[in-house]
Amino acid sequence: MNSLTDRLQHHLLDHPDADPARVLAELAPLLSRSERSDVLRQVTARRDGLGAIDVLRADPTVSEIMINGPGPVWVERHGALAPSDIRLDAVELDHLVERLVIPIGRRVDQRTPCVDGRLADGSRVHVAVPPVALDGPYVTIRRFVLLDVELGAFLPPDGVAVLDDAICRHASIVVSGSTGSGKTTLLNAIAGRVDPGERLISVEDAAELRLVHPHVVRLETRPSSAEGTGEVPMRELVRNALRMRPDRLVLGEVRGGEAYDLMQALNTGHRGSLSTVHANSSSDALRRLELLALQGSDAIPLEVVRHQMAAAIDLIAHLERHGSARRVVELAAVQADGSTERQWGVR
Repeated sequence: MNSLTDRLQHHLLDHPDADPARVLAELAPLLSRSERSDVLRQVTARRDGLGAIDVLRADPTVSEIMINGPGPVWVERHGALAPSDIRLDAVELDHLVERLVIPIGRRVDQRTPCVDGRLADGSRVHVAVPPVALDGPYVTIRRFVLLDVELGAFLPPDGVAVLDDAICRHASIVVSGSTGSGKTTLLNAIAGRVDPGERLISVEDAAELRLVHPHVVRLETRPSSAEGTGEVPMRELVRNALRMRPDRLVLGEVRGGEAYDLMQALNTGHRGSLSTVHANSSSDALRRLELLALQGSDAIPLEVVRHQMAAAIDLIAHLERHGSARRVVELAAVQADGSTERQWGVR
């Protein structure tokens, strides 16, 4: 059936005004109605979507799609990995890579073998091709199925009370955890408790947040073009956000030198910031923020950065993931000496 789909697709590329159903009837007059529908669906998916994997993108239970070269397509559902029923050959995979990178204005080849970008539906895509991808191309699509989850889904009422108090006090809160632990979902829930009269400005590397708030301004970084121009990095957006009269900054994830700019902002009157960082514990989160701030500073000693970071961050909410369950395991206050003190936690 794939060879027939390829023949029909090639014919339509050469004759874009042709009626697909009529051409298919001429190419294969003995096909059953269901077989004709299947071929036409595949051709439409290739032309207008991402081909065979469109059925996975439409599945609300799929959070991640992983392609490890020609062969089976792997998916993550409810925190578990498994191969899907879909297999891609080398031609289909090359076509998929082309369909992924062209709309986002990127190029992937031997000179630029790795590409990262955001699809139109908000999903994050990463593509790696040879020579770095030995058996590639490799494609990873992370779907942001961000649900409107209340704080009570992450921790019990006494923990929610600690977070609510911090939000009301305009405390600066950092959500920490590993990949897939639910940091963005928790950040979204925390932001949803902010006073509706405040102005939130979100800055993200890839737009994931769905802030349910009446006054939100969203900013997103932009990678450089294929010609190497037009990049708008996180640090530049953070600096611009400070000129846009924010009551609170919401940083989807701190992963670079913008940690220094955030620290400076929080220590000059912009309290109440919300952000996330990859870390294995509350204390690790603070150390990681210090390291990232050092990368963005001009030879400022660690002791100074540590003191300023301790003054900038008030509370760290650390998440852990166990199977499909994602829970806050600790709320830690940051002390003046750069240490952390548990305010609430799982015993």
